[in-house]
Amino acid sequence: MSIKTKVAYGVIFLFAVILTIGGIGLYYLNELSADSQNILRNNYESLHYTKNILGALENTGNTSLDSLEANISKQEMNVTEPSERELTIQLRNTFENYKKNPADSIDKILLRKTTITIQEVNLQAIVKKNEIAQATASRASTYVIIIVTLFSIIAFTFIVNFPGYVANPILQLTNSIKSIANKNYEERLHFDRKDEFEELAEAFNQMAEKMDEYEHSNLAKVIFEKKRIETIINRMTDPVIGLDEHKKIVFVNDQALAFLHLTKEQLVGKYAPDAAVENDLLRNLIRNEANTNADNKVIKIVFAGKENYFSKENIIVRHTPTGEKNDEMIGQVILLKNITPYKELDLAKTNFIATISHELKTPIASIQMCTQLLQDKRVGELNTEQNGIVKTLSDEIARLSKITHELLDLSQVESGNLKLNITNTSSADIIHYAMEAVKFQAERKHVKIEVRSTETFLLHADVDKTTWVLVNLLTNAIRYSPENDCILLTCSAEKGNVHFSVTDFGPGIEEKYIEKLFEKFYQVPGTASGTGLGLAISKEFIEAQGGSISVASESGKGSIFSFQLKKA
Repeated sequence: MSIKTKVAYGVIFLFAVILTIGGIGLYYLNELSADSQNILRNNYESLHYTKNILGALENTGNTSLDSLEANISKQEMNVTEPSERELTIQLRNTFENYKKNPADSIDKILLRKTTITIQEVNLQAIVKKNEIAQATASRASTYVIIIVTLFSIIAFTFIVNFPGYVANPILQLTNSIKSIANKNYEERLHFDRKDEFEELAEAFNQMAEKMDEYEHSNLAKVIFEKKRIETIINRMTDPVIGLDEHKKIVFVNDQALAFLHLTKEQLVGKYAPDAAVENDLLRNLIRNEANTNADNKVIKIVFAGKENYFSKENIIVRHTPTGEKNDEMIGQVILLKNITPYKELDLAKTNFIATISHELKTPIASIQMCTQLLQDKRVGELNTEQNGIVKTLSDEIARLSKITHELLDLSQVESGNLKLNITNTSSADIIHYAMEAVKFQAERKHVKIEVRSTETFLLHADVDKTTWVLVNLLTNAIRYSPENDCILLTCSAEKGNVHFSVTDFGPGIEEKYIEKLFEKFYQVPGTASGTGLGLAISKEFIEAQGGSISVASESGKGSIFSFQLKKA
């Protein structure tokens, strides 16, 4: 039940009391003569109040003002004479002016004069009522009815107005609380009244002041953290550009500004497509900003007279608002990772492999010819030990020749001139060649490779390149497997394809890194150093043969690398 309703019920109760008193008054009308002294008492009380008012006027200070307020209020509730109401109203108005300026002697004189006039009115009324008390006894019933009616009107007015007196401050407090909820911490309440609402206003203002202080302290902390993040971003050696959910540029570091040949004022706060109208590099960077699959494409940027190579990465920033279950995109970060050293190293390696492979072909061919001559009986007979030595030499030369051809194939992949020798080959042969190639490495780490193949399958494949891929996968599995562990090599056929898979039980790979494993130059953070090309070349070999390669991994539970080729 609301306060307004409670007050209304209370006033209704008082109204009922007034009606009851009126009825009792009619009952005791015949005893009016005996109760004439009660009439005199009403005027006597007014005399008592006016006497106190005159006494308070002789003093000064807050105490006298309180006494004046109390006695005038009592006098206002004790108006009984026809001319007394106007005098009492005049007394109240004069007192209100006097409170504003207690030093004003004119108001003080008017207060004294009005009070004395009220006294005189009450004295005259006492004498007059005493004279006519017996004469008005017969008309008492009519007067009682008038009095009851008058008080009923007063009570009705009180019922209508008093609830608002209580409810209006509550409404004002409610509106102020809503302002605080909307982060308007400068909201204040001011109640000029001596009751509980004034204490409530003081408590509310103290709370708002504390919240305002807290808000400003948090704002200073946020500004400090923002400046610290901006400093960190500007110190990064890789170009970084940040956009909000509306494609407006919110930050860009100095390195990115140098590559774009633009100033911060030309970019920050601008709509990215508008800022990129006359800048080809920026237009290329934001072209596929919403498509994360297009990340890490190698971008060449000429800066300071030198070619620099970068891989682009788009990082979508998502946030779950407080109290919500679904996240939403609040921006993105375009990061350019400098891969120029890897590119230069890759180019040098490719040139070296191509050069050394071509250079080795001639002496290897000469050695092969010499071993063949040694085995020709027309040159001369060899004893058993010499034949064994020549045979071993011939095998090693064949192996060296095979390695040279593999190096040439690698250089072809990296130069874009890959040549394939697709034949019908056996899955068992590929597994055998791969197992022989990694046998020593597995034994050195005490890792067992368990082959699981129900049968031998024929497939369309380049034996050398497919073996190279399987060797690469087994080598990686051995590298990341604990000592005395086991690796599973599985071969099966399904839907016209032959599947090879290598399963290890090492540390595994986090899900956020999996989709980037087969990209050139990419390395999972925290892994052994390298160029990040092995899996990328494996993918090139398999896809060039019309197959596919994939990985499935879970952090802490190992990885499964698989590839499939068409069945013969």
